Amino acid sequence: MPEIVLILIRSITAFFLLFLMARIMGKKQISQLTFFDYCVGITIGSIAATLSVDQNVKIVNGLVSLTIWGFFPIILAYLGLKSMLFSKITDGKATIVIRNGEVLDKNLKKNLLTINELLMLLREKGTFKVSDVEMAVLETNGELSIMLKTDQQAVTPQTLGIPLEQEHGPAVLIMDGKIMKKSLENLGYSEEWLTGEIQKQGAEDIKDVFLAQIDSRGNMYADLYEDQYTKTAVEERPLLAASLKKIQADLEEYSFQTNNPEAKKLYAEQALEVQKVLDTILPYLK
Repeated sequence: MPEIVLILIRSITAFFLLFLMARIMGKKQISQLTFFDYCVGITIGSIAATLSVDQNVKIVNGLVSLTIWGFFPIILAYLGLKSMLFSKITDGKATIVIRNGEVLDKNLKKNLLTINELLMLLREKGTFKVSDVEMAVLETNGELSIMLKTDQQAVTPQTLGIPLEQEHGPAVLIMDGKIMKKSLENLGYSEEWLTGEIQKQGAEDIKDVFLAQIDSRGNMYADLYEDQYTKTAVEERPLLAASLKKIQADLEEYSFQTNNPEAKKLYAEQALEVQKVLDTILPYLK
């Protein structure tokens, strides 16, 4: 068999086995890897590379070695879930290196961490004074977690006892010139209202908008295509038309939302009246 074909077969085999093991071993992020996980990853990659190009290594031997290195960490992780003691043996445990603004020298030495390295880790967290730190913990992945003293922590509305309106994530209403109808329906808005909102921001039609988002307070953000950036500010007449369309759409929405038959009828009638006005004056507002 030609050498190039053999390498191709070995590489494809190693790739798919490596891919399978990566899926089985979980989705732990690189920043969360312990030193043991890091070493296992390097070893598995090295075995896979050797298996791909080194013909002195039998393919069966390489696959067995790759499988062992892939499944042993899975077995150890499973045992770690069952036993906290076993987890500490394999992954180690977090160490407190600063308590109440004082550096714990013995714990630094146990983790082979110099004071300069500790100060660097603190600076990476935006802290330059050791005295500002209530507690600093060196995690098993080498990251430093810090808790500032109370008088050094940022003031939040919760600290001041100020209630805030709960916000939800922004919803995408237009993407690449197309309306996201499901998002629009979930929020209870109509296409007429959406057209009116984007016209306020300089767009003539839905297809002129690359991306449109709305936040929990009803604020609209519209990103137009590049050729739309040169448009002048929105004129008064189109703005008036957009405002009327929004009023009409809001009245329709209110009629759908209310359970009061009289209010529902009133909103529907008013929406119809506004629509009649729109039909009459819209040609003059373009």
